[in-house]
Amino acid sequence: MQEAAALVKDVTTTKFDASVDIDVRLGVDPRKANQMVRGIATLPHGTGKTVRVLVLCTPDKEEEAKAAGADYVGLDDYISKIEGGWTDIDIIITMPSVMAKVGKLGRILGPRNLMPNPKTGTVTTDIGKAVADVKAGKIDFKVDKTGIIHTSIGKVSFPPEKIYENALEVLQTISKLKPSAAKGTYFKSIYLSSTMSPGIQVETKSVAGI
Repeated sequence: MQEAAALVKDVTTTKFDASVDIDVRLGVDPRKANQMVRGIATLPHGTGKTVRVLVLCTPDKEEEAKAAGADYVGLDDYISKIEGGWTDIDIIITMPSVMAKVGKLGRILGPRNLMPNPKTGTVTTDIGKAVADVKAGKIDFKVDKTGIIHTSIGKVSFPPEKIYENALEVLQTISKLKPSAAKGTYFKSIYLSSTMSPGIQVETKSVAGI
């Protein structure tokens, strides 16, 4: 996989600093609840992206959210903004006590994968930690309906070893999440690619710890 991490830099010809993505095809049937794979990984070197975080919280939590680095903090005013079509953010973090209000935004946030979820740590009473984790490189991923996990793991400007270490963290996390109901080969294929580049196949047997 170290070779693929180096190659993905070589085959990228974009003039901008493209994202590096990993695509993992799993031997699961995501239509069955007991074979759904969803998890969280904290990339050791972050994603290289500036993550825009909105915190929807009660006034007593606003200072905590701002101190942790949240880009936008508030409640009713931002709910109104989202109802008006504003979604210029990457992640929304909220707290259990205001989920009733946030839940009404499901039809707008759901399709954009922005809906906060306790399983991914974005509905929590520990607002400051949640914001800090996301800013430091915490990502969440889930298998799509075709059995593929697709997520960004860095930028082309990263040294190959950082791309490799981020990819390894994601793959080892996916490995630990293998559903007991999944039969046969779990890792069917692994590809690294960047925006606009061809995919580079990774030999699954070459990855340590999966």
